Amino acid sequence: MTTRNPRHDLSRFAILSIATAIAVIALKLIAWRITGSVGLLSDALESVVNLVAAVGAFVALRVAAKPPDSGHNFGHTKAEYFSAVFEGVLIVVAAVTIIVTAVDRFIHPRELEEVGVGLGISLVATAINAGVGCILIRAGRRHRSLTLEADGKHLMTDVLTTVGVVVGVFLVAVTGWLPLDPLIAVAVAVNIIVVGVQLVRRSGAGLMDSALPDELRAAIDEVLDRHRGDGIDFHDIRTREAGHERFVQLHMLVPGNWSVQRAHDLTETVEGELRAAVADLNVTMHVEPVNDPRAYEDWRLD
Repeated sequence: MTTRNPRHDLSRFAILSIATAIAVIALKLIAWRITGSVGLLSDALESVVNLVAAVGAFVALRVAAKPPDSGHNFGHTKAEYFSAVFEGVLIVVAAVTIIVTAVDRFIHPRELEEVGVGLGISLVATAINAGVGCILIRAGRRHRSLTLEADGKHLMTDVLTTVGVVVGVFLVAVTGWLPLDPLIAVAVAVNIIVVGVQLVRRSGAGLMDSALPDELRAAIDEVLDRHRGDGIDFHDIRTREAGHERFVQLHMLVPGNWSVQRAHDLTETVEGELRAAVADLNVTMHVEPVNDPRAYEDWRLD
């Protein structure tokens, strides 16, 4: 027997991210044009990545919210992982672009202009990113959406990046040491690459159907242990995640002389308790007679 949970359409959060990215890009490009700082340019380029990633997140979240159909019997929730991989790749591409620009500026240094105004604009953009980033991270954790959490963390990384750039550009203006500007840009790029690689690795784990975390598996085992005994047992328990949804499939052993109705009633009870213990859990349970040797055959799990 299989039970499924309703899908969540979280694309409204991606729309917020898109609007934020557009506003922040405009502000940071203005700051770059005013100062001529390659550090601020690198910051603006990262925000362009935010915009592209937010659009990708919007598409992925709309697809993930679709119910199962004849072509996708288990739903579309894994679309979120593709979005996160896409964002990770874009982050790395942006980092390479920043490094190329920084090397050119290191070879051809340029005096900075109107530093105070430019930095003030950048700080306004940073405040916007910080607020929206916190909203997305909270929403991602609440709804177990890797796409939203990744987008929020990307924005918070952008916040840290901008703070570092602002401090660096300020030091350039104070000390007059122009090579510091491109060096800051390279440091930003390295940080962005780390974020991108982490996103790709985490998304890859989801695409490979990694098992649920230990604490969730413990919650499942606690429910099953309450029902073990008197000829009732469970085995061949497997778990996985797909976006915000979680899955468990298992075999339930019951006395062979039970009626179908009695076995069905226990199945309903166990499934209800499992869903109460683990949010967004989809349960697939196979009932077998405890006195049949064939009931104890498991798929091999290394």
